[in-house]
Amino acid sequence: MPTDLPYAADAEVSLSYDEIEVLRLQYEKELAQSHITVQTKFNYAWGLVKSPVRENQVEGVRLLQEIYRTEPSRRRECLYYLALGYYKMGNFTEARSFNDLLLSREPTNLQAQSLASLIDKGVAREGYVGMALAGGVAAVGTLLIAGLIRRATRK
Repeated sequence: MPTDLPYAADAEVSLSYDEIEVLRLQYEKELAQSHITVQTKFNYAWGLVKSPVRENQVEGVRLLQEIYRTEPSRRRECLYYLALGYYKMGNFTEARSFNDLLLSREPTNLQAQSLASLIDKGVAREGYVGMALAGGVAAVGTLLIAGLIRRATRK
């Protein structure tokens, strides 16, 4: 089942401040009128998730979670953008969870498959950083122990 949504490579493309501002103004206008349409809320959440600013991404994920809980007809879109939002925030466990849920429903979804690949790369990158940090700590520990042994043998 092909998708008409962008491939996950779009995950690296952010909206500009002005683009997000247009979405924010529409959202706030409807909020002031005490009636926010699902489409406006979704558009704003989508824009926030695509922001380069982490606080915006967090708010976008929060809005998407609200839509997911209250609007069953929008769950498919929400699953993808929730996964994307968590991916952009570096929360690969949650990103994988939402993306896997989407893939369980749509196994041939190229967008979700592409995002799964990005999530896997993020997990691998995170693992390499963790190994490098552990290796650095081990090297410093070894140097400290060697220094202590050398100092103890000189006395």
